[in-house]
Amino acid sequence: MIDLPYSLIIEATDDPTFFGFYSPDLEGFSGTGHSIEDCLYHARWGMDEHITLLQTEHLPVPPNNPQPTVLIKNAQPAGSIS
Repeated sequence: MIDLPYSLIIEATDDPTFFGFYSPDLEGFSGTGHSIEDCLYHARWGMDEHITLLQTEHLPVPPNNPQPTVLIKNAQPAGSIS
C-alpha cells in the first residue's frame, strides 16, 4: 500500500547518491533523497508540511488522490539553452 496522499515521481540524477522527487498532484512540492526509500520517507512528511503551509497562506489545497502512484524513472535531460 502506498502511504501517500498524492502521487509521487522519483527521478534518478547524474549523481548516484541522490534522487529528486516531486508530486504532479501537489504544485510546488519537491525534494531530494539519498535512496528511493529516503525519498518516500521525506515525501510522506514533506507533503504534510506543504499542506500546512498552503493552509497557513490561505492557498487552495488539492484533494487527496484516492489512487496515488509512485513512478521511478531516469531524469529527463535538460534542454539546451540557445
